[in-house]
Amino acid sequence: MEAVIIYDNSACRESVRSGWGFSCLVGRRVLFDAGESAESLFHNIDQLKVDISKIEAVVISHDHWDHTGGLWGLLKKRKGLPVYSCPGFGSSFKKKVRQSGGRLFEAEMYRRVVRDIFVTGEVRGEYRGADIPEQALIVKRGGKIAVIVGCSHPGIVTMIERVKTIFPGAEISLVFGGFHLKDKDPQTVQAIVSSMKELGVERVAPTHCTGDEAKAIFEEGYGENFLSIQAGKIFEI
Repeated sequence: MEAVIIYDNSACRESVRSGWGFSCLVGRRVLFDAGESAESLFHNIDQLKVDISKIEAVVISHDHWDHTGGLWGLLKKRKGLPVYSCPGFGSSFKKKVRQSGGRLFEAEMYRRVVRDIFVTGEVRGEYRGADIPEQALIVKRGGKIAVIVGCSHPGIVTMIERVKTIFPGAEISLVFGGFHLKDKDPQTVQAIVSSMKELGVERVAPTHCTGDEAKAIFEEGYGENFLSIQAGKIFEI
């Protein structure tokens, strides 16, 4: 199944804009997060030849501006589009989805979005001393799964452990997205790399809020199984 990185802090094509945030289109059917800016999101959508009429659902990992900013422009163009959130998202977000013409679905537990694509349901974490709910996207292909994360505020290991409870027998072929390790010390990141390997994660592609130093540690730890992804990257998962 194809993944298209539409929005990220850096870009791998001159024609594509970078910006703080993350957005990924999976299987040309499900949009995971929407970056910080509708203008940049749609610029990149045009450059990457994405047909928004084929998008069947939007999944928002967590209620932060750099993951929701482009959503409102998309809902103006696609009235009635299903939007999957967590129950713990703010009331203002939920109200705005409905006012913008979206159909809101609150995923407390694991559920299917479309065929072979699922959400983990709400995972609780902490950010700057406050409680924060977040969810990840799961793509299932046979006996293997790929996991896509927005910022991993509950902890990337915690997010993967949730996935393992949902599909305990599946191999985790790839985990990519924001790992939120930019403020972590090298020893902590090394321990996370080791934990992810123990959990059976075969390949990683950290981006967005992971931080350059943490990315370098993952690249060293995973070697040829480390993938570099930026806005404009199209690859198979």
